Amino acid sequence: MFEFLLYSLLLAVLPIFQSSQSNSVDTDKSNTTLSLLEILRDEFHSADVKEQSKLPSRDISLEKCMMPCEMTAKLMKEEKHSLCRNLQHSLVSYTRSTRKLIRDMMDEHQRSLEFLSNQVRELMNKVQSLSVEALRSNAEMFTLKPVPSHGRDCSDIKETMDAVAKIPSGIYIIQPEDTDYAFEVFCEMDYMGGGWTVIQRRTDGLTDFKRTWTDYSDGFGHLPGEHWLGLRKVFSIVNQKNTHFQLHIALVAQDDTTSYASYDDFRIDDETKFFAIHLGRYAGSAGDAFRGYSQEQNQDTAPFSTSDIDNDGCSPLCTFEGQAVESCSVRQNNTGWWFNQCGLSNLNGSPLDSDLCTQPHIRWDTWTQNGVAVKIKAVTMKIKRVYSPVPS
Repeated sequence: MFEFLLYSLLLAVLPIFQSSQSNSVDTDKSNTTLSLLEILRDEFHSADVKEQSKLPSRDISLEKCMMPCEMTAKLMKEEKHSLCRNLQHSLVSYTRSTRKLIRDMMDEHQRSLEFLSNQVRELMNKVQSLSVEALRSNAEMFTLKPVPSHGRDCSDIKETMDAVAKIPSGIYIIQPEDTDYAFEVFCEMDYMGGGWTVIQRRTDGLTDFKRTWTDYSDGFGHLPGEHWLGLRKVFSIVNQKNTHFQLHIALVAQDDTTSYASYDDFRIDDETKFFAIHLGRYAGSAGDAFRGYSQEQNQDTAPFSTSDIDNDGCSPLCTFEGQAVESCSVRQNNTGWWFNQCGLSNLNGSPLDSDLCTQPHIRWDTWTQNGVAVKIKAVTMKIKRVYSPVPS
């Protein structure tokens, strides 16, 4: 700043001296003064140049870079915001399109399910119609062509057909008196004169006798093998008019020795009395296990019991072989029998279940060897008409 003021003073004085050159007496002196001023001017100019040389120099490349770099950063920032906005718009659009696609798929699946449901309903209606038609056809067929029975029971078949030819053992159709339907039974025609209707058979233990009341009432198993004919069918046989039936029980021990027990009169009550058993006089080599050795062991007149229908007389408990018992059926492997406080007989046990329950095996405890009950592996219960009905 000081240098600038001196330089300005010099410029102001110099013209004055130049104008006064013509009036001055001492020309040399004036020239000298002028020269001095010029020298000062030159020195000031030189000093100003030096001062300017001392100032820091500007970086031209930096000044040139500042503006483009700021513009580039601004452009990049704007481009980044633009990319973010575009990405956000893309995500929103993709989400909307995905939702629409899912809704369309769900609607399509719903339409497919409704279509399939309609098809299933139509098929079920057709099946029902066909079933009704088949039942109607079967009913008409049986009405027009009833299945003929071979007799009222195996004894009746034996007496009727024995004069024609020798009759083999096997499956026959019977229809007892006063029954509305015929059913199959296995007839033994070559055992003790023939004519025996088998009502129970145990041979190999492959048929499960752990059954409920309904099964024992209707029957189960395979007639040529192990089976239980069914209490309703047995009732229809033994309660025919003017007849009575003998019950024969054939037993086979583990060592293949045989024994039997027979009762000259056998019948059971109807289901309202739980098919209670009634026995006549005993005969045989196996002992009367139905009646046992005391009145407490007597199973004659006992109603039938199963695991779900308990009529065994253990109310609420009874003592059997020193143990408290609530259900004889449950204690003896859930089988059905004419239990009376359990008793000494149960021919529906399985010879293969001896390790599964306390008393699951076939029991006829009056058949003994050396005071020990014989282990039984097979049994057959069969009934036979004692005499033909008297014609009315």
